Amino acid sequence: MTRDGFPLLLLLLVFLSVFEASHGCLQDSVSAYRFTGAVCRLTYPAAVVLNEKTTKVIEAAFQHARYPSVKREKSLLFIGRVVYGLDNLEIHNLSIGRSVFELRAGEGIAMEISNVSAVFKGTIQYGYGSWLVNVAHSIDFEIESEIDLGINPKLYCGEEKVAADTSDCYLNFHKLHLHLQGDREPNWLKKLFTDFITFTVKLVIKGQICKEINKVANILADFIQDTAEEFLSDGDITVDIGVTAAPVITANYIESYHKGVTKYNNTSAVISDSVFHPRQLTENKMLYFWVSDQVFNPMIAAAHQDGHFQLNISGAELTELFKTSLSSATPEFIRECLLESGSPELRVWSSSVPFLNTSTWGTTVWAQASGQLNCGSQGTPTLLFQMDVVMDVTASYADKKLSLKGNPSEIFVLQAKLLLQNQPLVDEEQLGFIREAVEKIGIPKVLSVLEIELTRLLDKQGTNLFDIFNPEVLPQDGFVVIQMDFGFPHHLLVEFLKKTLQ
Repeated sequence: MTRDGFPLLLLLLVFLSVFEASHGCLQDSVSAYRFTGAVCRLTYPAAVVLNEKTTKVIEAAFQHARYPSVKREKSLLFIGRVVYGLDNLEIHNLSIGRSVFELRAGEGIAMEISNVSAVFKGTIQYGYGSWLVNVAHSIDFEIESEIDLGINPKLYCGEEKVAADTSDCYLNFHKLHLHLQGDREPNWLKKLFTDFITFTVKLVIKGQICKEINKVANILADFIQDTAEEFLSDGDITVDIGVTAAPVITANYIESYHKGVTKYNNTSAVISDSVFHPRQLTENKMLYFWVSDQVFNPMIAAAHQDGHFQLNISGAELTELFKTSLSSATPEFIRECLLESGSPELRVWSSSVPFLNTSTWGTTVWAQASGQLNCGSQGTPTLLFQMDVVMDVTASYADKKLSLKGNPSEIFVLQAKLLLQNQPLVDEEQLGFIREAVEKIGIPKVLSVLEIELTRLLDKQGTNLFDIFNPEVLPQDGFVVIQMDFGFPHHLLVEFLKKTLQ
């Protein structure tokens, strides 16, 4: 048994750590473990990759910020009362230097964006002394700036989801020069005037930039949540990945805890005895997912109830399948059905809910399948059979495709009979043929169809747009650990920024 795991694992490979509504968060993460069906651990190397994209989001925050008009007045020595207004403040020529961050255990994330250079342009209306300039007259101004930006996000449970508080935000201005009508060498009176206006502009810029960063963070959370909800949904089947506790931050990783509860037909699965413990995960890879069998079995049950596990094969495709070399002799009625009837058809389906169990040896699936062979012509026998199948299942994902391997350890025919004209039950020799056909024809065919359909579903949800490197699935007793390195999905950042700047 290889260590690749059950194929449905791949349905959760992408950003399970997104934030969806939950019934509430427990204050103590240890207490929340037993309600946790899935865990995501993002290690420091992964945070480095994500940080490389941070500047794009910060750029969006600067450019998307709407700076309000400012109306102020102030009394100045030698000048008297000054009335002024700033309007139409816009940002130009934005460039960002480097971004660094630190994971602070038990606290949050410390980020510093250095050498943010930008030019702010707008109009100013002002008057001073004992007279007032006509306020209808606008004077162009521009502000040259060099800024360092610091953000210390805190992750917490808010409004029944994980939220980011970015209120600990500050700007250090290394340069902030205001020029009126392009005048870069103002006289002492203008300089006195522009200096105190510059102080006001600092406050305006800081307030709006920090406000916009918090807004962008919320938009990003909603965007990721919407993407995840779509990814984990298939028709009437959804998965509630609401958090069970606030994320834990150490110097080496960020870890979040999720319910992983399947919802179908107004019913919801329940997890209350999970075996998760943080020591089950390491820190060698960029991204880890811990997923319990209690997540997968309700998903499989819902798929069964929703009619996903059925397959029809007919005509030339069916005839071609039975050209597979078998050691058992082909019964005459099957040969006649395939070669002489006009439209042979084989229909197979799951007749009970499949069940899986994961152990250190791998993943074993129990399934009961039924099949019916229809031969079309009136009076031609139709075969009906039902069997139990126990199979070790492995999966791998490479070159944007899902591959499945099944090694049946037990195939037991529960019943097999010929219908029409009161035909008797098939004999032992025919039962041997059915067992061998299921093992060498049926199971490989079903797995190949599942490969195609699950790959199609993954592609539909955008998995093929992600760069996933060397994924490993490590089966354990009652759960699997999925570990991988990854490249940040640039397309998601582009889509997010488009949405942000709408």
